[in-house]
Amino acid sequence: MGNSGRALTLLLIIVPTYLGGASSQEAGPAGQRKPFFERLRRLEEQFQNFQEVTLAYLQGIAHSYNVSSVRAQFQSLAAESRMVALVANQTQAAVQGGLAHLKAWMRKTQHRSQKAEARLQALDLALSQKSQRQAQESEEQREAAANLALDMRALRDTLARLSQLVHGHGARLAALEGWLQKAQPKLPSPDSLKLQRDRQALTATPEHGNPPRGFTARLQGTREHPAPGGHLAPGGTAAPRDPAQQAQPRQGPGEICDVGPVLIFPNASTENVVFLSPGFLKALRALSFCSWVRTSSGHLGTLLSYATEGNDNKLVLHGRASLTPGSVHFVIGDPAFRELPLQSVLDGQWHHVCVIWTSIQGRYWTHVDRRLVATGSRFREGYEIPPGGSLVLGQEQDSVGGGFDSSEAFVGSVSGFAIWDRALVPAEVANLATGRGFPAGAVLTLANATSVGGFVQRANCTCLQRCPQGAM
Repeated sequence: MGNSGRALTLLLIIVPTYLGGASSQEAGPAGQRKPFFERLRRLEEQFQNFQEVTLAYLQGIAHSYNVSSVRAQFQSLAAESRMVALVANQTQAAVQGGLAHLKAWMRKTQHRSQKAEARLQALDLALSQKSQRQAQESEEQREAAANLALDMRALRDTLARLSQLVHGHGARLAALEGWLQKAQPKLPSPDSLKLQRDRQALTATPEHGNPPRGFTARLQGTREHPAPGGHLAPGGTAAPRDPAQQAQPRQGPGEICDVGPVLIFPNASTENVVFLSPGFLKALRALSFCSWVRTSSGHLGTLLSYATEGNDNKLVLHGRASLTPGSVHFVIGDPAFRELPLQSVLDGQWHHVCVIWTSIQGRYWTHVDRRLVATGSRFREGYEIPPGGSLVLGQEQDSVGGGFDSSEAFVGSVSGFAIWDRALVPAEVANLATGRGFPAGAVLTLANATSVGGFVQRANCTCLQRCPQGAM
C-alpha cells in the first residue's frame, strides 16, 4: 500500500508536466507540430507502460496483502484489545476491591491504634501515679526512719543522762540514810555496803553528830570531783582538791586521761605526715571519725585524707588557709562536700571532734565536745567509699601518697584517733568525749600508724593537759 501511493503521486506529477509542455508547443509554428505529436505518442506509450507496470505492481501488492487477511488481523487485534480491556477492567475491579478492603483494614487498624494509645496513656498515667505514690511513700518511710533514728539517738542520750541522774540521786540517798542511821542509832540499820562504808567514815570522825566530809555538798545537789585520772581517796571518797581545781568544770577537755599516745605536728612542713596501714579493707557505707584535737594555727588544716587511684579525694577533712577560719570541708568522693563549722576548736585547747556519716539518706552529724554543731542529709546518699586506698593524717593528698601542700597541713596535736565503719550513737560519742568508754569495732586507730615522717613527734601523756604544746 505504501509503494502504490508513492507511484500514483509520481504519476500525478509527471502527467501535468507533459501536458503543460504539449500545450505550449500547440501555440508554436506548424512546423513544430509533427515532432510534438510524435513526442506525445511516445509519452502515451510510456504512460500505458507505466500504467501496466503500476497495475501489475498493485496486483502484486493486492495478491500479497489480502484484504480478508488484513480484516482478520484487525478482528484478531480487536478481539485481543477487547480481551485486554476485559482483563484491565477485571484487574481494576480487583484493585478497587483490594483498595476498599485495605481502606477498611486501615480504618480498623487506626481505630485499634487509637484504643491502644488510649490504653497506653491510661497505663502510663496509672504507672506515673503509682510511681509518685511509691516515691511519696518511700520519702515518708525515709523521713520516718530518719525521725526514728533521731528519736532513738535522743532517747539513748536521754537515757544516759537519766542513768547518771539516777546514780547520783542513789548515792545521795544512800549517804543520807547512813547519816540518819548514825544520828538515830535506834533505827534499823540497812544492809547496804555503801551505808556500812558511810558508817565507818562517821565512826572515824571526831564528832558523830556531824555528817561525813562532803555530805553537805551532796545534800545540796553537788558532787565531789574525783582526782585527775579518776583516782579515789582511801575509803571510797573522792580525794580532796585545791580550790583552783574545784573551780574548773569536771568535763573539761584538759582533764581527760588515758586516751593513748599523742601525735604532735609542730609546723606546716609538707614532710609532717602520718601514714596509716592497712587502710580500709572493705567498702564503707557508713563511718565515724573521732579524735581529740588541739590546733596551734589560725586554721584547722587537714585532719584526714584518703586517696585512691581513681580519685585523690575519696574522703577528706581539711581546712585551707584561704577558707573562713575554723571552716572545714568534709569531702566524700570529690567534688561532693559539706562545710562544717569548727570555729570553737581554734582556741588552742583540747577538743573532742566526731564526724559521722551514713549512706542511708546521706545523713551526717558533727559533734564537738559532745555538742551537735552540724547535721544534714542527702550527702552522698547510697555511696560507697572503696577500699584499697592511701590513708594519711596531717596532709591533703593530690596524688596517692603525695602531692602535699603546706597551706593545707595540720599544725597541732592529735590523740585518741579512731575510725568506725558504722554510725556511732550520741551516747557513744558522749562516752568518748568524757573518757568513760571506747566503742567496740574500730577499724583504724593510731596503733595503725606505720610511718611517722618529718618533724612529727610521738608523746605518751597520762593526761592530755600535761602534753607539750607543739611549736609553730
